[in-house]
Amino acid sequence: MSIDFIFTALFVVLARVCCAANLLISPSPLPVCDLTLTRYNYLHLLIKVIKMAEVKEFPQSFVRPWKELLQSRRDEQQDDFPSYYVNNIDSLITTSSPKTLYVGTGYSIYTRALLPAILSAKHSVQLITCYWAASPSLDAIRDTFEKLAAARIEANVKKPLRITIGFSSFGLFQKLFHPASREGYVYEPSKWSKLGLPNQQLLQNANIDLTVKSIFFTPLSVMHPKFVIVDGKRAWVPSCNVSWERWFEGCVEVEGAIVDRLLAFYDRVWGHDDEPQRRPGFQEDVQVDQRAPNQLQVNSEVSATQSIDFPANGPVPTIFLPSPHHRNPRFSFFPFLSQTDPPMTPLNAALLTLFNNAQRRITILTPNVTSWPVVESLLDALARGVDVQIRTSKGMMLIEQLVTAGTTTSWCLRKFIQRYNALSNQPRSSDPEAQSPAPGKLEIFYYKQLDARRDQEDEPVVSHFKMTLVDDEYLVLGSGNMDRASWWTSQEIGLLFYVPGFQGQHLWNDVLEKRAEVLFQSDHPKRLI
Repeated sequence: MSIDFIFTALFVVLARVCCAANLLISPSPLPVCDLTLTRYNYLHLLIKVIKMAEVKEFPQSFVRPWKELLQSRRDEQQDDFPSYYVNNIDSLITTSSPKTLYVGTGYSIYTRALLPAILSAKHSVQLITCYWAASPSLDAIRDTFEKLAAARIEANVKKPLRITIGFSSFGLFQKLFHPASREGYVYEPSKWSKLGLPNQQLLQNANIDLTVKSIFFTPLSVMHPKFVIVDGKRAWVPSCNVSWERWFEGCVEVEGAIVDRLLAFYDRVWGHDDEPQRRPGFQEDVQVDQRAPNQLQVNSEVSATQSIDFPANGPVPTIFLPSPHHRNPRFSFFPFLSQTDPPMTPLNAALLTLFNNAQRRITILTPNVTSWPVVESLLDALARGVDVQIRTSKGMMLIEQLVTAGTTTSWCLRKFIQRYNALSNQPRSSDPEAQSPAPGKLEIFYYKQLDARRDQEDEPVVSHFKMTLVDDEYLVLGSGNMDRASWWTSQEIGLLFYVPGFQGQHLWNDVLEKRAEVLFQSDHPKRLI
């Protein structure tokens, strides 16, 4: 038996195993039967396949310290809302098949991604958001439900379609008198019109079973996650609410096992006992134009409304990161006087672990920066020589910042810059062996609306997108901000993708680099505004 034959056989076996496990990401056919290939070529291909297989698991260099952080404070988490994963952290580790990344205003994301998906629903829809307000987005949701109902009536569909809408905030009166219960409040059909939704009779005629529910805890604890799940198979995680603001937002579409993790979270927070199974067999076909009503049409490269296919092939290692609500974690009417540690949630622990492990670069997009653990961790990373870039908004939600954090983003960033400058000016040892690395570069940008497009309906006023990218390998998307509310009180969710060599950041970079106002650049420190 020749050595070439052995190499060929080994490669065939490994290739077929990897293909069965969806590990091979090259679309081109593999030359597994070409006996003319040299042993070197086979060895090279074997190594390539093994490396691709290795990418399909999260590195223990992240997983181990992340789990240790969570387990160190496990007793505090037993009564969290939700807490189903506390004694089984591994249940949060899974894979996903990311499909599309979107950026633009909230309205554009609803009309281009979320509502067309809802129009395709055959069995179930879960639409969860934080703020629910009269707006073009809400009008588009109502029009979509009416269009879907009309199509089902015309097709005489008998199978029920179960739709659940969940939100946390509908106005001051709703929050003041909201029941303090994890069961929340279910709106009677007679109140749907006040929420901007179709009447019950139309939905009943279409065999659409709608449930509308809100959950809120005084004084400040909102359910901040945003996601849409369709037929238990596809999910979208946007940063936008159902509201009128023209904010810059983002969204990721996913399929695969991660959808089950989102459903598990949904069940524990928003679900109700009479919900049917979500993965049915035969479904009646409904022909419906899946373009959302009043869909925003944008072709300009200058527009903030853009999308790309997610730059990955095959399953991507993914961790679902819930951050449970904490109604009153040592609440003080003067939060700035309190320096208590934030709750150690999966999302908080993941971000701290990523910052602590960063080797080269941390990039953050966030509406606000008022969480001191974030600032401390970023300063530590800068001291290790890691570059840090922050893109945020100026003067956004000032009252909310003062109430929840007792400070503002601008105050926190100026303090951050002062401490960075002090770090940079520290004397360094002349001994090469004892010398610490030079601090990493720090860049901080405020979002600035494009003056030339100010009157365009798709031009965002401020940025509300939440994204963290570490070393071009770890990508976090979801609802969590780098502010005190998200780190201490609000319920949040995040998706952490392990994507070595990630190249999708150009989607938002191309938009934001045109809309940037420099607050600070360590290469040009006098540009502090």
